[in-house]
Amino acid sequence: MRDIDVSVITDAIEKMCINANRHLPQDMQAGIKACRACEDGQIACTILDQIIDNFQTADKENVPICQDTGMACIFLEVGQEVHFTGGALYDAINEGVRRGYTKGYLRKSVEADPIRRGNTGDNTPAMITVDIVPGDKVKITVAPKGFGSENMSALRMFKPSAGLQGIKDFILETVEKAGPNPCPPIVVGVGIGGNFDHVALAAKKALLRPIDSHNPDPYYAALEDEMLEKINELGIGPQGFGGKTTAVGVNIETLPTHIAGMPCAVNISCHVTRHETEVI
Repeated sequence: MRDIDVSVITDAIEKMCINANRHLPQDMQAGIKACRACEDGQIACTILDQIIDNFQTADKENVPICQDTGMACIFLEVGQEVHFTGGALYDAINEGVRRGYTKGYLRKSVEADPIRRGNTGDNTPAMITVDIVPGDKVKITVAPKGFGSENMSALRMFKPSAGLQGIKDFILETVEKAGPNPCPPIVVGVGIGGNFDHVALAAKKALLRPIDSHNPDPYYAALEDEMLEKINELGIGPQGFGGKTTAVGVNIETLPTHIAGMPCAVNISCHVTRHETEVI
């Protein structure tokens, strides 16, 4: 059994909240640059040049890439041989978010009540997901998620009779309906299977995977490529002004499901698909 003081978790999350909001992951940077090289429309090229200049300036000047610094989504893979000491884990996570968003001068966007509203003032509470895994380490991923794109996401409880075509149509329908709202070029996370709540989480976790990777199952890897091609054929383009680049990546994650169901969730993320991971 390995003891880890929760203050270590707090310190890591504080740092990661700041870094994730300032430095775009390399796979996203490379993906956007590759799309720019393939574009030939003047407006699309100009917008992609501005997007590239924006994330390069943010990286150099240590400032946020986007004014929407997101809701803090925190994913922990906790080894079953880990014993936390020094306080409550969730309190430590939220303290890290609180410090990160305050010290990093990041916008606080969390409302205490969904209907009556009222800003919490420190971007807490975070949306926390904990998985128990073998080992004695803790893997932390911080993924700030803006809501211009989050609001364009969707979930549908299909019956198996909808088949693969039903899934394909739903993905395209969701992206087409989103149009320019999620600030394309986008990343599309897709969850298929599980149940109502787990399929949405699968779609969210799909956004954490590098866009230059594929689902390990060749069947779903081919589906990722097919859907990326079809999404880009929609012609929505950068910021919705038309072009070849509507999405820079489609990541699909699947789960076993019930004989009577085939849930599908589509979680859309903007070109500022932020995440940072650290292993303790």
